[in-house]
Amino acid sequence: MNPVNRNDDQAKPGMVERFMKVTGKARVFFGPAQSSALDHPMTAENEALLKQQHSEAGQWETVTRADGSTYIVPRRIR
Repeated sequence: MNPVNRNDDQAKPGMVERFMKVTGKARVFFGPAQSSALDHPMTAENEALLKQQHSEAGQWETVTRADGSTYIVPRRIR
């Protein structure tokens, strides 16, 4: 059938329908989206990891150049 002369009842699917079709295919590869609650209690192992990450992040500071680009440097001890 010529796409120029197609009927209105055979119109191409909308953006939402196409998005759902693509994400449905992506779920085959990546698995379902995260569906657990975010208000669960933190385990001792996760708390220790979080403290370690915070202490490591405190060793660096972000410097912004005049052109808007940023980079990180070791934090100066004052």
